[in-house]
Amino acid sequence: MVIYLPGTVEDTPQLDDLTPRQIVQELDKHVVGQAAAKRAVAIALRNRVRRQKLPPDLAQDVMPKNIIMIGSTGVGKTEIARRLARLANSPFLKVEASKFTEVGYVGRDVESIVRDLVDIGIDLVREEKIAEVEEKARQNAEERLLDLLLPTRREGESILPEDEAAFQRTREKLRQQLREGKLDNRIVEIEVKERGFPSGIEIITPQGIEEMDINLRDMLPGIFPGARTKLRKMSVGEAIEYLTQEEEQKLVDMDQVARLAIERVEETGIVFLDEIDKIAGRETSAGPDVSREGVQRDILPIIEGTTVNTRYGMVRTDHILFIAAGAFHVSKPSDLIPELQGRFPIRVNLDPLTKEDFKRILTEPRNSLIRQYVALLDTEGIALEITDDAIEAVADFAFTVNQNTENIGARRLHTVMEKVLDEVSFAAPDMEEKHFRVDAAYVRKVLADIVQDEDLSKYIL
Repeated sequence: MVIYLPGTVEDTPQLDDLTPRQIVQELDKHVVGQAAAKRAVAIALRNRVRRQKLPPDLAQDVMPKNIIMIGSTGVGKTEIARRLARLANSPFLKVEASKFTEVGYVGRDVESIVRDLVDIGIDLVREEKIAEVEEKARQNAEERLLDLLLPTRREGESILPEDEAAFQRTREKLRQQLREGKLDNRIVEIEVKERGFPSGIEIITPQGIEEMDINLRDMLPGIFPGARTKLRKMSVGEAIEYLTQEEEQKLVDMDQVARLAIERVEETGIVFLDEIDKIAGRETSAGPDVSREGVQRDILPIIEGTTVNTRYGMVRTDHILFIAAGAFHVSKPSDLIPELQGRFPIRVNLDPLTKEDFKRILTEPRNSLIRQYVALLDTEGIALEITDDAIEAVADFAFTVNQNTENIGARRLHTVMEKVLDEVSFAAPDMEEKHFRVDAAYVRKVLADIVQDEDLSKYIL
């Protein structure tokens, strides 16, 4: 699963200015508890900043200290890694280790980790470059649209000075109307590019489906000519957006984007390798586990540092930070092959969540569950009030169900809250009473029967 996180966290200083203590404080805004894990990732992130200030000959030998997070599902492993990447504005990829299989088996090739990470880096840098040229692109699009609305004189045609002045006054008047949105509904006809033949093809290799960057237009220009255009009618409002995007593409140098993206991936890329415990184990039996050690050996070169060929160029993985995570209920980190263990020198245990943690998760994070539900129902005009004793009751129910059934950590709060607010969420558009109060008595009334019937709670909660 690829998670792309554009932009940076709001109201935070530049990464270079953040001390490890401040990084932990930023993570505290989104993730409750788990101080040891936050401390480990904060040091890892700060070490990257420190490395960039070293002389080049020394910096190339300073390797990232990869981390293994050990903890059951729903305690915050993924969220810490996601928020860390967002804070650093780094290319970030989350993959499940169980998706990869030994060469010769059906599954993904481990080098696709780096290719996916580069694609994310390209998107990240391109968005930044587009933001830089956005104003210029808008101006260019505006000029092109004004040429359509008020055609200029033909080439070679003589024009009197007073006519030229009148033309410019009319053009400026149209420009003002365009900026004020008064022309948005007028229909214009513009040239748009037709969707052409794909520039690349996918081929099936022993390692899975990979993309080969074969540009068919360059190889066979006679068969696949350049992109064709066609005339299309659209409103001025749509046309200005279309032309702006077209101008942005012209102004952004994709060769420079690719170069910067590869540099950013190599220097600041973060890979979150989830379910690492699913591939832990030595070759002791045949059957479905036969490729576990093989997968570990395939992943090892990527983590140790190798060069991967991508469609944008060669990418070195020496300084990509790998954060692995797993529950390790059945296996343990020492079941990994020694070479792989040596590449993850930092190990942190994440604590199981308590009832008190559940209460904090419901209220403390910047976009906590309570704030989300209040905001969602506010769009229907409903003022949702959730009392403190209701929060206490929800936390208690979630903790109890986790204890009695499968422990899925903080994700249990989602199921409990959905059940509690099921009635108001369904009826909100039709409610005449615009204030809805949820207290402990209401929570107990909705959940009591389900929690008492253990078999039923397994299915519903």
